[in-house]
Amino acid sequence: MDTLTSIRVFRQVVESGSFAAAADRLDFSPATVSKHVMSVEKRLGVRLLSRNTRTLSLTESGRIYFERCRAILDDLEDTELEVRSFNAAPRGTLRITAPGWFAGQWFADMLAQYRRRYSEIVVDVSFEDRYVDLVAEGFDLALRVTADSPPDGLIARPVRPLTVLVGASRAYLEQHGIPKCPEDLANHHFVGIANGDSCAFEIETGRLVVPVRTVVRYRTLVGAANAVAAGIGIAPLPFIYFYDPAFKDVLVPILSEYPLRKPMLYAIYTSRKHTPLKIRTFIDHFVAFVAANSPD
Repeated sequence: MDTLTSIRVFRQVVESGSFAAAADRLDFSPATVSKHVMSVEKRLGVRLLSRNTRTLSLTESGRIYFERCRAILDDLEDTELEVRSFNAAPRGTLRITAPGWFAGQWFADMLAQYRRRYSEIVVDVSFEDRYVDLVAEGFDLALRVTADSPPDGLIARPVRPLTVLVGASRAYLEQHGIPKCPEDLANHHFVGIANGDSCAFEIETGRLVVPVRTVVRYRTLVGAANAVAAGIGIAPLPFIYFYDPAFKDVLVPILSEYPLRKPMLYAIYTSRKHTPLKIRTFIDHFVAFVAANSPD
């Protein structure tokens, strides 16, 4: 008898709870189901099921074999689905949530490239600076930046550590001078983000936390970036802003020899099993784009 079919029949018997139920689901006769199970037991030389007229239970060997076979069959099913999808064009609506500061030219350029390649996918992006429950709110994918561990129960693919640079406008530096070391920030105006009133640097001897004089505080990064560009003060900003056409000739990175802590950029989704092609293609494209458009 075909070994793979017999293994699948054995799994169905265990999950259905009886030979009769498995036969019904597989559209086999009970006798055929029984023969497949006995074939597996004979080949292994062990009893996998303890059965009588009323009950059906796994032996210790059967439990081990069932768990391994279930994992193998699931992997095989996923692999077949993935291979079949190579000849299929991804389509449908892809709902993405991302931080508000992603809503710049670099993200639009990335989407333009993606759409040229996958024209049958409609990308629905929600930019918002809050934690979004993917399942409850019906999102396919979240792009998140955090220094903490990603949430349990979700698949989190690390994209890359996100470079953060201390920045100021050219006009501000012309008026107030250029800080030469982190301690010099105490003598400058600072644009705060959320409740931050300090700036933490990663130096060879550990973390250096420098108190700063916050003159304006924003709750969003895009607001802080605009405040810095307007010459209000200095702030740590993601590298993306220094390459954005709206800020490219305005913002200047300073104290580059004193690196800031790098949070991780993640692509987060709900399940690895049967991941839709629209999600897999977007993540692969996004990872490649970020790698090609990020500073070393």
